[in-house]
Amino acid sequence: MKKELKFAVIGGGSWATAIVKMLTENLHQVGWYMRSTYAIEHLKKQQHNPNYLSSVEFKIDQLRLTNDINESVADADYLIFAIPSAFLHSELAKLTASLEGKVIFSAIKGIVPETGLIVGEHFHDVYDIPFNNIGVITGPCHAEEVALERLSYLTIASNDQDKATLVADCLSSEYIKCKVSDDIIGTEYAAVLKNIYAVAAGIAHGLGYGDNFQSVLMSNAIREMKRFIKKIHKMKRNINNSAYLGDLLVTGYSTFSRNRMFGNMIGKGYTVMSAQMEMNMVAEGYYAAKTAYELDATNSTRTPIIDAVHDILYENKNPKKVFRKLADKLD
Repeated sequence: MKKELKFAVIGGGSWATAIVKMLTENLHQVGWYMRSTYAIEHLKKQQHNPNYLSSVEFKIDQLRLTNDINESVADADYLIFAIPSAFLHSELAKLTASLEGKVIFSAIKGIVPETGLIVGEHFHDVYDIPFNNIGVITGPCHAEEVALERLSYLTIASNDQDKATLVADCLSSEYIKCKVSDDIIGTEYAAVLKNIYAVAAGIAHGLGYGDNFQSVLMSNAIREMKRFIKKIHKMKRNINNSAYLGDLLVTGYSTFSRNRMFGNMIGKGYTVMSAQMEMNMVAEGYYAAKTAYELDATNSTRTPIIDAVHDILYENKNPKKVFRKLADKLD
């Protein structure tokens, strides 16, 4: 690479912090947009994000920190978005800098509520970004384990394999292994759906279901995911690969999973609002359940787990009764 392309990460949460950490292993400088001026000033003085993954220390001369999204967008060739999908629309509304010619990779594992689209489709439909300039960064990978430098795996998907390979190279290190995929639609939908299934796993745990039920729930979830994605975007894919099954398992079982944590609180009797207020991170599965349910109604796919989570979160149905009925539909 004759000229080092400029990267910028949009977001100030745990996943954004982890991605910046990975990039600084390989790049001389990384742009980093965060809304919080306090977080930026703290980073400059203390070399770590005060709110997320505070154990990760950065060399400040490697960071181009700003609370102006236009500055980050204008300065970078590659933009990695890592903010909750629920806030993407409002952040992009601040844009005056052009996205023309920019390569955009989404590390957002959710659906944009305002359009009902996955992030890649949102950028394509709303901002006319060619699909060849859009990519996805997905797991299985928890930010907390990146912070600890535990061996982790990423899948980098794009229609343009050269761009996917370049991003993979920039994220790879001794503790990060990257795989390249051309299933940009499937991997992004898988990243959305696994959050819903993790909420289901959390609800089950909160209700007192044991490991035996959890294993049946997860085996049904991967088959449900396969049916859903196949209906949305039919192509040859191995649903047992890490980007699908692996990401589902780590999100469904890990103590780091915010979606499982959210579901666990719902299963224990919290209301949706009280669970959201107690968590200091966004559970993407909450927003995804509504859109996936509506897409399911349009495409007539059999999705009993998505339906169950939707009914509990949005129809205020009793979790115990819903899961009793769900248990009879699983095999």
